[in-house]
Amino acid sequence: MSTLERSTEYYGLTDLFDQLYESSLNGKTFSKLYQLIVLKQNILLAYRNIKRNSGAKTPGVDGVTISDIEKLNENEFVEIIRTSLTNYQPGPVRRVYIPKKNGKKRPLGIPNLYDRIIQQAIKQVLEPIVEAKFFKHSYGFRPLRSVEQAMGRMHSIINNVQLHYVVDVDIKGFFDNVNHNLLRHQIWNMGIHDTKVMAIISKILKAEIVGEGTPEKGTPQGGVLSPLLANIVLNDLDQWIASQWENFPSRHQYSRGKLHRALKGTTLKEGYLVRYADDFKVLTRSYSMAKRWYTAIKGYIENHLKLEISPAKSGITNLRKKRTEFLGFEIKAVSRGEKYTARSYVSKTSKQAMIKQLRETIKRIQGNPGYVNLLNYKILGMHNYYRIATTVSVAFSEIDYELKQMMKTRFKTIGKYSKPYYGTSPSFDKLYSKDYRTWRINRTWIYPIADVQFKIPINFIPGTVPYTSSGRNKY
Repeated sequence: MSTLERSTEYYGLTDLFDQLYESSLNGKTFSKLYQLIVLKQNILLAYRNIKRNSGAKTPGVDGVTISDIEKLNENEFVEIIRTSLTNYQPGPVRRVYIPKKNGKKRPLGIPNLYDRIIQQAIKQVLEPIVEAKFFKHSYGFRPLRSVEQAMGRMHSIINNVQLHYVVDVDIKGFFDNVNHNLLRHQIWNMGIHDTKVMAIISKILKAEIVGEGTPEKGTPQGGVLSPLLANIVLNDLDQWIASQWENFPSRHQYSRGKLHRALKGTTLKEGYLVRYADDFKVLTRSYSMAKRWYTAIKGYIENHLKLEISPAKSGITNLRKKRTEFLGFEIKAVSRGEKYTARSYVSKTSKQAMIKQLRETIKRIQGNPGYVNLLNYKILGMHNYYRIATTVSVAFSEIDYELKQMMKTRFKTIGKYSKPYYGTSPSFDKLYSKDYRTWRINRTWIYPIADVQFKIPINFIPGTVPYTSSGRNKY
């Protein structure tokens, strides 16, 4: 283990981050953040977090990799970061494209490794400040938040509040079109008043993209800081939507339930927001309210956020008649006596994408049986993500059926098809039953694709944050 690796085991920054969070909650502003960003402990923590990231081995334009940095001792490494930040000039960003579920490609920007570590060091200091001000029902790219909580919120509103009209507003190319001037203003409004840090962020936003030049707008996906900046942009939208109903300011002191009952006697639009990154829904009670919400949100996005919407991908859905798609799932309200309850499905697009991924891995196993572990890794990941769909077992039975003949053709000479027995492996015994026949290759049982059980999506527990002792205990 290198000196640098040993030094990443403990940093003692918890109290500092907790103090930033509490100060931000109390409305304080911050003009001396640069000195916290360049703390030795913060830089080493940034290195550890980047190294743990799945993209850590991907080099930027300069070709520097984690293995190059590991050759340095910690003092050399910290000095390189500090020197770079004194007059910071980010290196050019490498452009790559990754496939989307719909067959199109998503552009990513890959900064150089040192630039990624610098962005992470900035993110670590800014995150507790902005977390104190973010809306409670945004779930994407935030600590201790998840897709499951977003889906739990959707189920809860449909089941308990009986709201069945969904307003979808798709922001056209959100990450590539963020207005830089507006973003800087929004960061300042969050209480971040350190002009040196603001100047560094401006340079990060303006970093040259190879083959495309200097961007005039956008926070390219792939940058470590981009998700945090995106949430800062959309927090304005969150807070504005919430102020129209959920957090409506009242002259009288009501409990939350009594306030909403009182508001129903007004002309206000009843509605609740659920957001995950730039994918968001507003649930409301009637088609007329949904139309008003659609018009209002469209106007806010265009006039206040300086962004465009995509009319073809935006609209209103009556969940009692049609499904809405969200985060790889489809959701519908189905009748249960006098009420409606949420039923969720693995989306058709998601199923096709999973079948394609598994086919490709199955082909690789025929040539190299060692890839059986990769197949298990993918199956387990798919099960863990989609098990919060109420009809998950149906979806994976269909996927299993689609792949059954291919697996038989590819595996019949290298494996055995039967029911597993107890003691197959600790992970198999813990995760899966022995009721499904599956393939055994190189003494490894393939996880049965159809063996997945529905898990009720759990709502976010208020107060669960990594920047208070009580919030950490809740998690």
